Amino acid sequence: MKKEGKKVTGIGGIFFKCKDPKGLREWYGQHLGFETDQYGALFEFRLADNPDKKGYLQWSTFSEDSTYMAPSTKDFMINYRVQNLEGLLAELKESGVTILDDIETYDYGKFVHILDPEGNKIELWEPVDEVFDKD
Repeated sequence: MKKEGKKVTGIGGIFFKCKDPKGLREWYGQHLGFETDQYGALFEFRLADNPDKKGYLQWSTFSEDSTYMAPSTKDFMINYRVQNLEGLLAELKESGVTILDDIETYDYGKFVHILDPEGNKIELWEPVDEVFDKD
């Protein structure tokens, strides 16, 4: 398959359902050293093509009855970091990929959700990592 430039640049987040999101965050904090808050944990790394710049990965627990992964019936969702979300979304639409929503923009980046051929919901994120540097 032909690759036309860099699209996905890495993993931006891992989200999964569980029986006790708060308790599980606490367990990961106590036993594996995760520094958690109400959203989960934020992992910092350096970008391979720009080592002076930090990147971030979000790890989050969701309640079993959360609809955040819908319409997927899976108990997890992966967030991929991307470049040029608008351009990628245009290519995906042209290729017939199921687009679930419109791009949403926040101070920490742009997001959109798609489905893969097996019904897994995927979150695409064009990050603004500098927002997290302030914390």
